[in-house]
Amino acid sequence: MREVSSLAAELKDVLCWHQARMLLLAQFMLALLKVRTINLTQVAQGFSGSALPSSNYKRLQRFIKDFKIDSEDCAKAIAKWFCPQGKWILCLDRTNWKFGKVDINFLVLAVAYRGVAIPLYWPLLEKKGNSNTEERIALLNRFVNTFGIEKIDYFTADREFRGGEWFRYLIQHNIPFCIRIPNNTKVCNNHKNIQLPVSRLFNLALQEEMVLRKPRKIWGVEVYLSCIIGSKGHVIIASSEKTKEAIRKYRVRWSIETLFGCLKTRGFNLEDTHITHPVRLQKIFFILALVFCWSLKVGTQEHDIKPIKRKKHGRLSHSIFRVGLNILQKIVLNLGEYTSRNNQFNQVVKVLSCT
Repeated sequence: MREVSSLAAELKDVLCWHQARMLLLAQFMLALLKVRTINLTQVAQGFSGSALPSSNYKRLQRFIKDFKIDSEDCAKAIAKWFCPQGKWILCLDRTNWKFGKVDINFLVLAVAYRGVAIPLYWPLLEKKGNSNTEERIALLNRFVNTFGIEKIDYFTADREFRGGEWFRYLIQHNIPFCIRIPNNTKVCNNHKNIQLPVSRLFNLALQEEMVLRKPRKIWGVEVYLSCIIGSKGHVIIASSEKTKEAIRKYRVRWSIETLFGCLKTRGFNLEDTHITHPVRLQKIFFILALVFCWSLKVGTQEHDIKPIKRKKHGRLSHSIFRVGLNILQKIVLNLGEYTSRNNQFNQVVKVLSCT
């Protein structure tokens, strides 16, 4: 179909794959928009053309199994098309689930953008539970080697991404950070003669904020501490620099949680996959990342032209991602209408390469 060729031609601008692979990737993406699940049996049903779904399913299996992709090329492609200009706010988190007896555990490094995050790297941890310091350092080193330290505005993560060696790595490499720490983290009092839980340093009312004037040593590393009292208690942020903005900067971390929701229940049902092989799962994640980012970019363009209404509490009535996803799904489900009328399909394809 013309639509598949049109999308494949645009994809080839950043992915130097063989033409047959590009066409299959384009088919995959369009089918994914139709069925909105990564389950390959359902995706095969969404392929256009006269081939039987069983044939399409076998093609998808071969693509996921045999075709090798380079993770650095994937990161560069996503960054070129979707990441904003200038410096980036990096967010790190995990998304995990269990299929049968297999633990699937992605460690994701992403760029915060307009309330959501653009995934760049997503290695699989071949274990359940948190990453260790070596795995985090290896991941950030991959980013630095590809994009450079100068692209980092600051780095943010939740409580599980902590530790002295980890903080020393960030400081030594001049990577500013705002990372939440557990409330029971031990720190010296003002007289430096006793260790006490860090939450004891902050006697605040609900929603009150405080920044300590002097750095404190935790896990053998000097950091600046900020705190706000939320509905569930203390939220304490360790930062590499003294700033009144540490709490606000840390809040940006929620964008990666929004990303996971879009990839799962609010978008493409990532957990529906029955694939457990690590390399194949990473390919699945890349394809989902492409379709997610395309939806986000279409939604952003639509929002800039016709702003989404805000509710009384100030939040958008619909997310930018959902607006873009709905537009793309409507178009791919009615290709005959939208290709003959104002060539709208080609317009949304061209959004990919717009800066």
